[in-house]
Amino acid sequence: MAFRRTSTDSGGAQRFVIVGLGNPGKEYAHTRHNIGQDTVELLASRKSSKLKSTRDRALVAETHFDAVSVVLAVPITFMNDSGEAVGPLCRRFKISDMTKIIVVHDELDLEPGVVRIKQGGGLAGHNGLSSISHHLKTNDYIRIRVGIGKPNSKQQGADHVLNRVPAAERKIFDVAIALAADAAELIVTSGLDVAMQRTNIR
Repeated sequence: MAFRRTSTDSGGAQRFVIVGLGNPGKEYAHTRHNIGQDTVELLASRKSSKLKSTRDRALVAETHFDAVSVVLAVPITFMNDSGEAVGPLCRRFKISDMTKIIVVHDELDLEPGVVRIKQGGGLAGHNGLSSISHHLKTNDYIRIRVGIGKPNSKQQGADHVLNRVPAAERKIFDVAIALAADAAELIVTSGLDVAMQRTNIR
């Protein structure tokens, strides 16, 4: 199936897929790298939907935002192999329009707690996004970038993203996760332009 980029209008019958990136396993739960997964889990909770294992190497819940059909998904692959879940998932649900694919992920280049929406463009060295782009054969999907800030040195990079968030910073990230979930709902219900205007000015 060919993937394509179309208009940013949220109308029409085609469903959205919202993917939250992270690593599987309790040892990675609630780390900075799993902030995308935390966001999708919050969305599922808001809709009283349960994420269930599927053949697509992802936990999936089908729900609606207003009258729009939405697939919530958390890959059970490791971050660097996220595309192995996202590609098959999009094919199974026949999602080819890049404006219907929303990926929520951690972003080193944004300060902790900052949330930004973008479509397409560079991947900023994010291996999860690189894997998705490889499998979709395009960068044109929508991303919700959740800032985690940069470590003090490159040597601390892995520890920074894979360690659990200290209690002193937890509230910042809890607020950011809620904002990212709000942004995802806005994209679906009000369109990309409105969502960007409301989210990217904070």
